[in-house]
Amino acid sequence: MTQTGQGAGKMDKDVKVNDGDYEHDIENEALLDGNEQIRRYWSGLSDKNTSYTNPLLVKRTNTTSQIAIVGANLYPIESLDYEVFDNEILNHDWRSRKKYQIIQYVMLKWGFALLIGLGTGLVGFFNSFAVENIAGFKLLMTTTLMSNNRYLEAFLAYAGSNMCLAAAAAALCAFVAPAAAGSGIPEVKAYLNGVDAHYILAPSTLFVKILGSILGVSAGFVVGKEGPMVHTGACIASLLGQGGSSKYGLTCTWLRYFKNDRDRRDMITCGAAAGVAAAFRAPVGGVLFALEEAASWWRSALLWRTFFTTAVVAIVLRIAIQFCATGKCGLFGEGGLIMYDVSSANITYSASDIFTVLVLGAIAGILGSLYNYLVDKVVQTYSIINEKGPAFKISLVVTIALLTSCCYYFLPWIAHCIPCPSDSTVSCPSINESGEYQNFQCPPGYYNDLASLFLNTNDDAIRNLFSPKIIKEFHVSSLFIYFSTIYFLGIITYGIAIPSGLFIPVILAGSAYGRLMSQLFEPIAKLDRGLFALLGAASFLGGTMRMTVSICVILLELTNDLLLLPLVMLVLLVSKSVADSFNKGVYDQILHIKGLPYLEAHAEPYMKNLVTRDVVSGPLITFSGIEKVGNILHALSSTRHNGFPVIDEPPFVDSPELCGLVLRSHLLVLLKEKVFLGDRDFADQSIFQKISTLDFGKPGSGKGIKLVDLDIQGEEMDMYVDLHPITNGSPYTVVETMSLAKAAILFRQHGLRHMCVVPKSQRRPPVVGILTRHDFMPEHVLGLYPDIKPQKRQ
Repeated sequence: MTQTGQGAGKMDKDVKVNDGDYEHDIENEALLDGNEQIRRYWSGLSDKNTSYTNPLLVKRTNTTSQIAIVGANLYPIESLDYEVFDNEILNHDWRSRKKYQIIQYVMLKWGFALLIGLGTGLVGFFNSFAVENIAGFKLLMTTTLMSNNRYLEAFLAYAGSNMCLAAAAAALCAFVAPAAAGSGIPEVKAYLNGVDAHYILAPSTLFVKILGSILGVSAGFVVGKEGPMVHTGACIASLLGQGGSSKYGLTCTWLRYFKNDRDRRDMITCGAAAGVAAAFRAPVGGVLFALEEAASWWRSALLWRTFFTTAVVAIVLRIAIQFCATGKCGLFGEGGLIMYDVSSANITYSASDIFTVLVLGAIAGILGSLYNYLVDKVVQTYSIINEKGPAFKISLVVTIALLTSCCYYFLPWIAHCIPCPSDSTVSCPSINESGEYQNFQCPPGYYNDLASLFLNTNDDAIRNLFSPKIIKEFHVSSLFIYFSTIYFLGIITYGIAIPSGLFIPVILAGSAYGRLMSQLFEPIAKLDRGLFALLGAASFLGGTMRMTVSICVILLELTNDLLLLPLVMLVLLVSKSVADSFNKGVYDQILHIKGLPYLEAHAEPYMKNLVTRDVVSGPLITFSGIEKVGNILHALSSTRHNGFPVIDEPPFVDSPELCGLVLRSHLLVLLKEKVFLGDRDFADQSIFQKISTLDFGKPGSGKGIKLVDLDIQGEEMDMYVDLHPITNGSPYTVVETMSLAKAAILFRQHGLRHMCVVPKSQRRPPVVGILTRHDFMPEHVLGLYPDIKPQKRQ
């Protein structure tokens, strides 16, 4: 198991830990084992204020899995270095920058925001343009054949097209970029939390995300292109932040300015917000989505840049709509980017209407939590199938495509033909075009309401359900069949190896549920049925995704009617509150399934009963301020730790003291450049002038220096390296008696990768352990203390 970033790991028996005054053989250390600590802790013999006399080098390893499922493959994961690293070399570089360089740095940030908005807006338009034309051609072919009574050929053409499109999307995910499967929102959310999962933001993932999303949505799956747009925007931002991709020859020198995780995090936050803005034409909703759901850290400067990015997206989409209004976009027309019209609905409501809205939200909360539970089980099952290889992935996708095609084509035969309304403002039936009145197998002057939902694009189906124009458009039985089918297909579709979003399936199921409930509550509720469909969609989104503010604003921007605000707020609060009593949101569950160590904004209640020394692992690996090359190479080769404490010892100081923390990547730079000393003494600062500060920057994925790149000769192993210039002299530290809950909050709020644990007494080593992300995971803590019973958060 990869011990990424851990301050503890197993070492040989003869390794000794020097505390400055005496040496302790690790094998003979009088340390408490885990069971004895538990017994003493709960019996009251272990007092938080006890002054330990021995180092806290407990021989235990982190029990949290550090292997995550990315796409359908298993990869080791690492944390990201969001902390501002405070060492002599980087500080000198910052102090020596001219004023114009600082202005250039700030202007480049805004330039990146502009490029992210332009790129994401264009991709969002291209996705909608491609889906409307591909799916529209497929549906036109099907309805044309049916109008000629060639029903079997129509089914073969419809199902065959869907299966071919689905197989192409699955092949891209299986062979090119497995990380592109799914919505990508959990992975982006984990990245912004500090988790660097393998290939989630690679250029190949971006390519497959765009093309695979178009193919998957066009294949008629109950998926949306809106969720993958968040991942797409994040990939575009990451590509710009890394200065392009050297692997694919897409590098630009002037873009290589932000070679650190902190600036890349800000750009990816802008990209995630831009993705939502491009998917729903909701710029403010995109900003709030990034703030509420995606980002783990926020500040006012980032708010301005994110708002600017989404504004650019909105402008790009507005220009695209005006261009397509001239008829140059084929079958695209207004589909995919137009707002859903509920402006003619009656917004006045009474006490009985409020009661029905409360019931609507409560039931949706239960259905949403059930939806999440079933999605959790399905994704776990599919992960077992997907592990067997590309052939199984593609077969599963094609099977679901065939099942979806059969449901969409054959279920409308159950519905009765309904006479066209006499006062309809659109053609009825809608022959050879998508619209509100599909003819299907009905005679002239009649339409099939169920076909009007199934044999349409997802956007047109939502538009029909939201429509307030015609009251008797959908029969109760048709709405129930459609709701049940979409609910079921949405569950079994998520988790297959194609880019797939959850927003549209949930909106489809929720709007059908709302419209169905409007007819059941017709005796007591006077709200328009289109408005009920909107409230149903909002309640389902609240029940599954557990977002409130961003969902509310997105729906208001979609419908362009602020009068809906009170009812939408109410139904979201009710559905989320009810669903939270059963399980977590769908994205949180997927994070757990994938094994991504996501740090919540709050600590678990049982962490208040533990202190940091109760979970610290050992033995601890440290370096002296001036260390031998051989010792550094041995530590780097025998562990996968990312950070190592640096301790100054006599004769350079009076007593051992914590100098700071040094990163693996920075050590590799020094070893590669061979900045060695013949004697154990401080290095002349002129030695470091031959190393550029850009060498210490964060490279793109997989491009950093590795141990195999080093060429250290035998005689160089006994030489020394002065670590002071590259050591972070102000690492975040906590005392060993600090509450674990308090430490967890500090760790997340500051975006840390390492947190040094220092002793309470002075006659101890200056650092007794390092806490990393995995040490705060409930699986690790409960693995050390199985007698602790997790409590439900209040």
